[in-house]
Amino acid sequence: MLIDGKKIAAEIQTSIEKRVSEISARKPGLAFILVGENPASQSYVRSKKKACASTGIVSTLIELPASVAQSDLLKRIDELNRDPQIDGILVQLPLPTHIDEKAVTSAIDPKKDVDGFHPVNVGKMLLGEEGGFLPCTPHGIKVILERCKIPVEGKHVVIVGRSNIVGKPLAAILMQKKPHCNATVTVVHSQSENLEMLTRSADILVAAIGRPFFIKKEMVKPGAAVIDVGINRLPDGKIVGDVDFVNVSEVAGHITPVPGGIGPMTIAMLLQNTLWSYLKHG
Repeated sequence: MLIDGKKIAAEIQTSIEKRVSEISARKPGLAFILVGENPASQSYVRSKKKACASTGIVSTLIELPASVAQSDLLKRIDELNRDPQIDGILVQLPLPTHIDEKAVTSAIDPKKDVDGFHPVNVGKMLLGEEGGFLPCTPHGIKVILERCKIPVEGKHVVIVGRSNIVGKPLAAILMQKKPHCNATVTVVHSQSENLEMLTRSADILVAAIGRPFFIKKEMVKPGAAVIDVGINRLPDGKIVGDVDFVNVSEVAGHITPVPGGIGPMTIAMLLQNTLWSYLKHG
């Protein structure tokens, strides 16, 4: 069964739009900081700004040259931290090599860290505490599993990829002692032995390794749910995932497409985090 992430994300955005339309005071505000002219980053920010506009969230874009000094970038973040009109701050990654991403992430006020990457929010996520922000992509995956009624409790989830953006936080979320979690989680990566044996043991297989068509049909247990987080651009310009979609869909019980799967969910969760920030601190 094909999981329509676009449709689920649209439903979430409609409920956000309804909630925002009921606010008579100032609307929630989200600030984007875009450093340099990376075409992929520009495209992502455009999509996010468009989604903000469709839900009534006010978005601000601060564009800085690739040569910007780290101290100047941190100064802009500090200004946004103190700006009462701004409920969420998103610095689009990756950043130029002369800028320390950790320093930038840590400079954002945890209460406005709608990307969920500040050490305080990462710590809350790991401890299973309420009140923090979850990173948008892993949170979107959890919501998709929930909405599609794919059982997670007690199931074996195998995550291919150990990034700080998807692999590690998703493992932390799905192993929590909470509803729609309680999974047995295995994280595999480029150094894992017996990779195919591990992926074939998964009830839910998440591909987040950044290699086109990496997950083949023989790596998937028949009936498993396959979540494809990969966004890879082929030489001909086509966007594909980490999963060999055509062949894997023959054996998978559920599968997300690329595009139209996890991407729209990531944006929906960003908007939801911004609304939550507004309702909590605005």
